[in-house]
Amino acid sequence: MPSNPAKMQKIFLIATEESGDRLGAALMQVLRQRLGNAVQFSGVGGRGMTREGIAPLFPIEELSIMGFAAVVKQLPKILQLIRRTADAVLAAAPDMLVIIDSPDFTHRVARRVRARNPNIPIVDYVSPSVWAWRPGRARAMRGYVDHVLALLPFEPEEYRKLDGPLCSYVGHPLTEQLASLRPNAEEQRRRDAEPPVLLVLPGSRRSEIRHHLALFGAALGQLGERMKFELVLPTMPHLETMVRAGVAGWPIAPRIAVGETEKRAAFRVARAALAKSGTVTLELALSGIPMVTAYRVGAAEAFILRRAIRVSSVILANLVIGTDVIPEFLQEDCTPEKLAQALGDVIADTPDRLRQLVAFGTMDAKMSTGDQPPSVRATDIVLATMGPRSS
Repeated sequence: MPSNPAKMQKIFLIATEESGDRLGAALMQVLRQRLGNAVQFSGVGGRGMTREGIAPLFPIEELSIMGFAAVVKQLPKILQLIRRTADAVLAAAPDMLVIIDSPDFTHRVARRVRARNPNIPIVDYVSPSVWAWRPGRARAMRGYVDHVLALLPFEPEEYRKLDGPLCSYVGHPLTEQLASLRPNAEEQRRRDAEPPVLLVLPGSRRSEIRHHLALFGAALGQLGERMKFELVLPTMPHLETMVRAGVAGWPIAPRIAVGETEKRAAFRVARAALAKSGTVTLELALSGIPMVTAYRVGAAEAFILRRAIRVSSVILANLVIGTDVIPEFLQEDCTPEKLAQALGDVIADTPDRLRQLVAFGTMDAKMSTGDQPPSVRATDIVLATMGPRSS
């Protein structure tokens, strides 16, 4: 409890995606444990943060926009929401602003707030990918971010090298969920049994699913000509109808696992996976599931990303491990033939599969936060940063 429990602490939080909403909700829980009734939350969030006490300024679904073309089309609406959110922060005059992920939105809000009220401290929970592209953002962030809370262990050193703001590794929320990701003895027997369970993960956004479903179906059809396997495709309830329609013509019909509980159950018995590049690759690696990754975007996005990316791999597990053990196939390199061949190599007992499993075994130590969960470490920094800052 604070030394002066009568002093109400006002904290404004902004999260515009489901993953950020989960982080924000966990942070709010610990902050309330520490501050009791002497904390008041406001801001933008989803279902989790709403349950913890935020009355959102707008539904975060209004910002579920993917792809440069879609962003351009919706730009007036996005800019209006940025202005509205920044005005709400300034009107609230909080003791702390916490921006969570979604840097294209949250950082624009933070810059507006800092320009008009430099006394409000700002913490950025989840680093933008300054290590992958736009490294100049790190130094620019010094102007409007006081502390970055990193989910990946290599990020603080990247900020130091790039002359960015103070950055601390607080840990990834997946490290608190290992029991639900890893098999018990019976599930391990199914993981090792025949026919193998193969996961297919085309993405969590509609545009990603459109880019990957037909491609993945063709690759799995080719693989099915050489071996037998049981196919499982995890998805979320709001995407189920789209996914079922998209796989209707696949040569091998997958079982659709709907929701997080069914997804985790499938992870615990899976022998290998074909996945869209993204956070799910870290989830698979921590689960001990060798994988092949792929990513396709529109032509305009591909043109920009090719010139912007400054790392050899965009696979988070590869970056944590420090070597590119997980194969990734991007754009025109992403063909059914190549995916099918690579998948066969990670399903069978091959050196490629063994290399991934050995590398995955190092991740617990690399991502450890000791005996403090990420939400607790994040709360410690938020409380230490709170209060009027000198401009």
